[in-house]
Amino acid sequence: MKYFGTDGFRGEANVSLTVEHAYKVGRFLGWYFQKEDHNVRIVIGKDTRLSGYMFETALVSGITASGADVYELHVTTTPSVSYLIRKEKFDCGIMISASHNPYFDNGIKVINGEGHKLEPDVEEQIERYIDGEAEEIPLAKREKIGRCFDYVKGRDQYTQYLKDLVKRRFEGKTVALDLANGAASSIAKDIFEDMGAQVIVRHDQPNGTNINRECGSTHIEALQGLVYDTGADVGFAYDGDADRCLAVDDDGKVVDGDHILYLCGKYLKEQGKLHEDTVVTTVMSNMGLYKAFDKLGIRYEQTAVGDKYVCENMMQHGYSLGGEQSGHIIFREHAVTGDGILTSLMIMEAYLNYGKPLSMLTKDLVIYPQLLVNVKVKDKIAAREDEDVKRAEKETAEALGDAGRLLLRESGTEPLIRVMVEAESDELCRKNVDHIVQVLKDKGHVAE
Repeated sequence: MKYFGTDGFRGEANVSLTVEHAYKVGRFLGWYFQKEDHNVRIVIGKDTRLSGYMFETALVSGITASGADVYELHVTTTPSVSYLIRKEKFDCGIMISASHNPYFDNGIKVINGEGHKLEPDVEEQIERYIDGEAEEIPLAKREKIGRCFDYVKGRDQYTQYLKDLVKRRFEGKTVALDLANGAASSIAKDIFEDMGAQVIVRHDQPNGTNINRECGSTHIEALQGLVYDTGADVGFAYDGDADRCLAVDDDGKVVDGDHILYLCGKYLKEQGKLHEDTVVTTVMSNMGLYKAFDKLGIRYEQTAVGDKYVCENMMQHGYSLGGEQSGHIIFREHAVTGDGILTSLMIMEAYLNYGKPLSMLTKDLVIYPQLLVNVKVKDKIAAREDEDVKRAEKETAEALGDAGRLLLRESGTEPLIRVMVEAESDELCRKNVDHIVQVLKDKGHVAE
């Protein structure tokens, strides 16, 4: 598609994503859900980016001009929008965020009435309307013009929902939080303090331009330093819209999405809450996770990269837990999308249940060295279908055997071939990646 990718309509504010785009998205959505005797209701949230106010205003203008009502959550998290859509039966929701991207980017994530990402066919209709390839949408008139409501209480409902999920209080524990100067800044500290933890917070002063800047889950080293310096029991870092979470244990080591799936998968299985004893992962999860799952008697499914594919698989089969290395973790009993704050609370539940330091709870998970190289190519289809490349792929996979893994795939959005190798040493990873890259070069596929 032209505008919408795997995570909404994203681009640099006022460059590739403009207020005109936002207004037209609002116009379409305000019209699309209308039917006889139905009052269309759309809920909107945003993260802390400077351009969020601009896009919020444009969306509200478009929605109300089409005759629908808007409920503004203001600064909130993406998963809170998903939660409220389902709880309050909104027709759809919009989150204004570019997630972990820098502040000058922004995005429009449209969430359907089930709390999931909008269906591709509806996104295609929006694109046609933006480009003037569809009939003009009539403007609402007189009493049919939509209204706008302040809906901060919705965010409070979501916060209370998360608090109510906590089974054990956090007294005696020191928790470090890196809030990425983003959406979690208005929610996470309050939850952990209300649960009795001593909370040490950093990057909780958003100014519109410092979101994700050398902080949050994409700069986990900031949280590692904080945990090390303060002696905290555990640390959690979120991204700009707080739909992902990474942790740091008491030794200052990173607990990524694979560690989280291991810990929570083991805990849920022991509690009898892991449906069919299965966890959903993407193809990028480390083979060490699968070997650890085998020892625990936990089965696993693999999807393409992207939390939307994880979610689709979970919903189709009713699985309880799934996620990505990046920290998008879905606990289906409680949510239908990745939720960073929820993830940190679930980690705390497992951690307190075992009564051991977090560093001990993941020690049986041996992460294999992994090397990923993105190779810019002239034609990714031609490169991927080249017989010599296929032969090299097969030979490399056979040579690695059960002691390693090769993943060769095309980027969904860029002219890249991604070459990833896991093996027992960094040297083996480099040797095998270099071999595949050299074949791509020798066959003339690599772009200058």
